Amino acid sequence: MARNGLKVEAFDIGKRGSSSDVVFDALRDAIIRGQLAEGEILRQDTLAQMFNISRIPVREALQRLEAQGLVTSTRYKGVVVTPMSIAEIEEVFEFRALLEPRVIAFAVPQMTEQSLAQARAYCEAFAAETHPTRWGDLNRQFHSALYADARRPYFMSVIDKTNDRIDRYVRAQLELTHGMERARRDHQAILDACAAGDAQAAADLTREHIVNAGRTLVAFLKAAGR
Repeated sequence: MARNGLKVEAFDIGKRGSSSDVVFDALRDAIIRGQLAEGEILRQDTLAQMFNISRIPVREALQRLEAQGLVTSTRYKGVVVTPMSIAEIEEVFEFRALLEPRVIAFAVPQMTEQSLAQARAYCEAFAAETHPTRWGDLNRQFHSALYADARRPYFMSVIDKTNDRIDRYVRAQLELTHGMERARRDHQAILDACAAGDAQAAADLTREHIVNAGRTLVAFLKAAGR
């Protein structure tokens, strides 16, 4: 539930015997889902009160979020949810278009039936989902299932952190630019290439999918006056 105006799922950590990991996970999830808007101020005292803990684990959680680029410490406002410029968003999508096709190309030759079945389930769930709040999660789960057999844990950690930075924008792109129909078609084409064992086609389709999503999002943001 939201307390003190912040849309964060808060609970009494003092009763759970947990740590700053719980605060980190809650804030990260709220930022990724867009529940905490870019530029929103995150006050340590408020968060400590929400989670019924001292400021120390809150400060540790905020430092970890800052290391991932999700929040920024400012001189006058304190810690705020990091806003991204159009130039930064373009660069992130350019980076994804370089890295993710490479990873899926590694994965296809050693992709298991289990991974394909899992990706197919996510693909079908994504296509059938009508609630926008679920689109972002299913989109990431679909791609992650197809990348898993690449056996490149460092690559995957970079992809995860990169997607954390822009996840809220990807969700906006799907919801506000009517991008779901194109995404459904793209996902099915990528899945079919993987099932056929065609690594080059899977890589090319993944690159095209990412480039198109980035262009659509940037065009929308520019039209909205960002």
